[in-house]
Amino acid sequence: MPIVAQSTETTDWVSRYADEVIAESERRAPGKPVVVASGLSPSGPIHLGNLREVMTPHLVADEIRRRGYQVRHLISWDDYDRYRKVPAGVAGVDESWAEHVGKPLTSVPAPAGSPHPNWAEHFKAAMVESLAALGVEFDGISQTAQYTSGVYRDQILHAMRHRGDIDAVLAQYRTKKAPEKKSQKPVDEAELEAAEGSGAASEDDGSSGSAGYFPYKPYCGNCEKDFTTVTAYDDDSTEMTYACTVCGFSETVRLSEFNRGKLVWKVDWPMRWAYEGVIFEPSGVDHTSPGSSFQVGGQIVGIFGGKQPIGPMYAFVGISGMAKMSSSRGGVPTPADALKIMEPQLLRWLYARRKPNQSFKVAFDQEIQRLYDEWDRLEAKVADGTALPADAAAHTRAVRTAAGDLPRTPRPLPYRTLASVADITAGHEDQALRILSELDPEQPLASLDEVRPRYDRAEAWINTHVPADQRTIVRDEPDTELLKSLDDRGRESVRLLLDGLADHWSLDGLTHLVYGVPKVQAGFSADATPKELPPEIKTAQRSFFALLYHLLVGRDTGPRLPTLLLAVGQDRVRKLLGE
Repeated sequence: MPIVAQSTETTDWVSRYADEVIAESERRAPGKPVVVASGLSPSGPIHLGNLREVMTPHLVADEIRRRGYQVRHLISWDDYDRYRKVPAGVAGVDESWAEHVGKPLTSVPAPAGSPHPNWAEHFKAAMVESLAALGVEFDGISQTAQYTSGVYRDQILHAMRHRGDIDAVLAQYRTKKAPEKKSQKPVDEAELEAAEGSGAASEDDGSSGSAGYFPYKPYCGNCEKDFTTVTAYDDDSTEMTYACTVCGFSETVRLSEFNRGKLVWKVDWPMRWAYEGVIFEPSGVDHTSPGSSFQVGGQIVGIFGGKQPIGPMYAFVGISGMAKMSSSRGGVPTPADALKIMEPQLLRWLYARRKPNQSFKVAFDQEIQRLYDEWDRLEAKVADGTALPADAAAHTRAVRTAAGDLPRTPRPLPYRTLASVADITAGHEDQALRILSELDPEQPLASLDEVRPRYDRAEAWINTHVPADQRTIVRDEPDTELLKSLDDRGRESVRLLLDGLADHWSLDGLTHLVYGVPKVQAGFSADATPKELPPEIKTAQRSFFALLYHLLVGRDTGPRLPTLLLAVGQDRVRKLLGE
């Protein structure tokens, strides 16, 4: 038995699956590395829904590694799949891309301007970079390389010899009507695209004609497309004749020497389970409905002498704020998009803290600030030992892998504070450093590097996901009309704030001051707690805050007032408030 390394708490879903996978691996392949798998089709941008296909087995594999076992996490790049359609927002309005439909993804040119040799490599590269940032260790397998080099030749010939058995399994489902899918909530077009799988699940399950059923699809020797039909096959000689319905090309080849084609998806997937000895692989909703790939594969895998992997169905990953994004750029957000506005730890945490069958959302709108607040509270609880075991386990999985800690921000100031500062300073780093160094006079910030990369992520979010009409623009001159219109109570509130500025010039101090002014005006101590105050104090505070926002930025709302005041600076605040 291996030496068991330090692992996380055994109270979360990851640990429970790790227990099952280790036990199953010992039954099936004792003494061998545990094999978990994912499959990704680089047919277009690989989005955050697809990332769950990788993160679910990654987290389980990482837990198994922590316990001292050897693990292989395979990612099969389904780059020998057919090019099904031109993705929105990728190829633009150029209709010529449609002429490549039916070719292998690795035979389609990369989008214009790409440094990569083909379509598949272009979209694969972005995902590989994101997985590296997320700390995901994997063995990548190109299905183009596997098929065209003849690695699967014996499996293909075996499938052709047993095509009658395969056909009998598939026939059980061909006439069954799938139950209607019930939508739990309305989804927009972009969300539907996010929920869509790689497309493999919707492919046909082989060609049936006068010559019988065949689970193999050749790519045409003339046009390279898969609009082909096998018209004859001889088991003894392996001679196969096929015809292309697009260009009319036909030829007879020996399948024992022919490497330009692939098994249809519902046969290809279970063949790989058997070939690789996969113990654990999750599947998306599109693969787990009645008669779909995972269910059918569970029967076909036995034909190849293998067993179906264990693994959960994973639920939909939604996007908060996606509608604005998708309308402007086409398609749905990718892991690279998320990593531009959040640190890898936060993104890992979103996938680790929810069971695979629970849906969740990745935030690109204001919700990202709340998520970061929640994350920072969890970090504090973990630090002082008060976090619940499952929450602590999810935190551990987010911040480190079996290989070590992920790089992190040395001084993680609140994301919403950093976003406000980035918003107000509009790219002026010297101003940003001035403001941030005044947040805590006891421990002034010496360099923006102390708050990176979190500051850079917050700045990117402000610049790319906050609409222009919600950006903060500080007034150049006082609003003299508003100042003149103030009643005695309004003037008094402004005077109380100005009188306390110098003594409260820090984030905590200004927070105490702006909340305290309405308390003092009502005859209470500035230190009075909410329990000691009547409900109308909250109304007074909101009115006071709205007045300050109007005087400083000309709107009802804006960044948190303490941060805004620090950003504007004492002299300018005094000027804008009429001193």
